[in-house]
Amino acid sequence: MWIVAVSFFGLMLLGMPIGVVIGIAGAIGLVQLGDVSFLAMAPKRYFEGLDMFTFMAMPFFILAGELMNASGITQRLVAFALSLVGYLRGGLAHANMVASVLFAGMTGAAVSDAAAMGNTLVPAMVKQGYSKPFACAVTAAGSIIGPTIPPSNLMVIYGSIMGVSIAGLFAAGIVPGLLICAICMAVIAALGKKLGLPKGEGRPSLISILVSFKDSLIGLTMPAIILGGILGGVVTPTEAASIAVAYAMFVGFVVYRTLTLRQVGVMLIRTARITGSVFLIIAAASILSWWLTFHQIPQMIAHAMLSVASSKEGVLGLILALLLFVGMFLDITAALIILAPVLGPLTAAVGIEPVHAGIMIILALNISLMTPPVGACLFVLCSVTGEKMERIARALVPFLIAEVAILFLITYWSDLTLFVPRLFGYVQP
Repeated sequence: MWIVAVSFFGLMLLGMPIGVVIGIAGAIGLVQLGDVSFLAMAPKRYFEGLDMFTFMAMPFFILAGELMNASGITQRLVAFALSLVGYLRGGLAHANMVASVLFAGMTGAAVSDAAAMGNTLVPAMVKQGYSKPFACAVTAAGSIIGPTIPPSNLMVIYGSIMGVSIAGLFAAGIVPGLLICAICMAVIAALGKKLGLPKGEGRPSLISILVSFKDSLIGLTMPAIILGGILGGVVTPTEAASIAVAYAMFVGFVVYRTLTLRQVGVMLIRTARITGSVFLIIAAASILSWWLTFHQIPQMIAHAMLSVASSKEGVLGLILALLLFVGMFLDITAALIILAPVLGPLTAAVGIEPVHAGIMIILALNISLMTPPVGACLFVLCSVTGEKMERIARALVPFLIAEVAILFLITYWSDLTLFVPRLFGYVQP
């Protein structure tokens, strides 16, 4: 176990891609079972790790987000968000959060949200008088709403590998995502006078709100198609994702006429690259997961945690601490695939509903997207805006504290998470 662990962290510190690191660590584990003949199991495990129909939803959701962003939907959603909350002190910051909620229903990826808002709202906020670190911090804090409110690629992965209803996870993510938006807007309001945030010019008229709503209606229809179809039991997540792609192409080519075949080709290549890197991690992790299961390491970790904290509340606290710590140093997709089979049985042992456990684990890892040293959203914003990571990280502290508080709230108050899934019959009352 120590040889595999040292190999894993040693290769990761050398900067090797995480998918390759996991694959090599899994191969070393197989050799440790006896001799090199055990490596013959690696190809079988590698391909079986990807042999799940639900994984097909991921590239479709990624492509749909790319298409909607390129077609100009993002700008219309931002304009609608501004018409709703732009008059408040810190109006652009509030609009950033509301736009993240609207954008979440299309992409399901925090990095896409961070890139889109970093390109559009951060320059606008700086021009209006916000400091660039604060503007980036608001964008980073709002970006994790994307993979929390459905659709969410992490939910697709978790549901597939753990046998949990993906539709149930989608339903369970709605309330936590809205709570994150609300708590971040409360932080912005609290910091408004202290930081001297700019204030908008008067309340908007009902007519102006309706006009901006009409302009953004085509974009707002996509989340309705995805969520309505899945939660209504009409389509599977994979089918909903493919319908979203068809809808996005129709909007881009026929309605707005902003898309070209050349752009679609570039987006297809980018989607293939993103999907390939994620699938490499999933496939390689299946080898390492098999080795961990063979040695009953998940059971050993569960036993160790239960011996330290015998109460349900104590175990949940340890799980959250572990996830937040690991997420600071490891790609969250890899962390999810490695830790989910370990923590899933542990949460079941203390009586946590599987859908609730999934949302708790996913939200904890989502928060890690905006924590240094390897927070993906921080890297994106540094690249897009040219701001230094340490300055963004300092400005993020109030938002990080608030979002961790929401994480503990939804962990210890399960009804917040399970209300919507129970409403649609995915979780028994």
